[in-house]
Amino acid sequence: MSSGPIAVHRAAVRAASPSPQIELVGVRKVFRDRSSRRGAEVVAVAGADLSVHDGELFAILGPSGSGKTTVLRMIAGFEEPTAGTIRLGGADVTALPARRRDVNTVFQEYALFPHMTVAQNVEYGMKVRGVPRAERRRRTADALDMVRLTDLAPRHPARLSGGQRQRVALARALVGRPRVLLLDEPLGALDLKLREQMQLELKAIQRDVGITFVIVTHDQDEALTLCDRLAVFNDGRIEQIGSSREVYEHPANRFVADFVGTSNVLDGDAARTLLGRSGSFAVRPERIAVLPPGGIGPPGTRTVEATVAEVIYGGSTTRVAAVAAAGTTLTATVLNAAATLPDNLDYGAPVTLAWPEDAVHHLSEVTPDHQPEERP
Repeated sequence: MSSGPIAVHRAAVRAASPSPQIELVGVRKVFRDRSSRRGAEVVAVAGADLSVHDGELFAILGPSGSGKTTVLRMIAGFEEPTAGTIRLGGADVTALPARRRDVNTVFQEYALFPHMTVAQNVEYGMKVRGVPRAERRRRTADALDMVRLTDLAPRHPARLSGGQRQRVALARALVGRPRVLLLDEPLGALDLKLREQMQLELKAIQRDVGITFVIVTHDQDEALTLCDRLAVFNDGRIEQIGSSREVYEHPANRFVADFVGTSNVLDGDAARTLLGRSGSFAVRPERIAVLPPGGIGPPGTRTVEATVAEVIYGGSTTRVAAVAAAGTTLTATVLNAAATLPDNLDYGAPVTLAWPEDAVHHLSEVTPDHQPEERP
């Protein structure tokens, strides 16, 4: 599969594009609030600087209203930035309309034509552009083979599962051989089990075709599972950019620590009492062990006595919430197959919580150059 036409095109793109595939420099987007009589400005994106490498699977992660979808729409050309520059393959495309950008977009709804077969849906864009029939058929067959839907080419979308429809949308977007594929919450309409399966398939497809994928999602697990790197957005600003491991294990600030995964954040009296330090710190729940009362961890381990407040069995893991000194509730997530929890682990039971000193990560109050912006 990797030696097909799409893979050959990928090699040509890489040879021609030594610079990052996507660059945002000081990109800002301001909307007018139509519900306000004064037409107050709403800053959707405030000065974003971002580079996405050629062939990278990059995630833009953030809660609703954080600006992530607006960024994707500006990269696609559906929205024009109020200020700043957008480059694709090194070329300034800031003022270029969407149809003239070498970018395709896959939306959550997929937008397949119900009266067309799978093959006709994939072929449609090429037909509109006047690609000769024989070439359309060859490229459609290659794209369907890539997403493992060759046998379903004669079917209509109504006879496909959610995951199959998603793969048709991918094939339709990739058959045009874009430099960049943008995906807006592509797995959001799928149930949990199918979504997890499609995460693996999407990653395999991206690796095989080798072009740049940018995925917008609010799902932290999805971003961590899929991406090479990710940018965490909040309130129109980038809080942190890094690999999945960097962002998870070394969150830049409290927002990232709370939003990407789950963290025990200790500050004020809690930090001084439990850690002997001043400032804000994060400890991931899976780094905390639950021991019998008076338990002692290995060298380099901090221990605190606590009282169980909640025990939640989750199949592969057990989550234990316990109240320690200064009234601080700490949560530990224990892998059931790898650890033995104390007996009689019920509400009110005494336990010892233990974690390595290197599990404590200091949190900055704000990310560099991240200052609150006044909004009219």
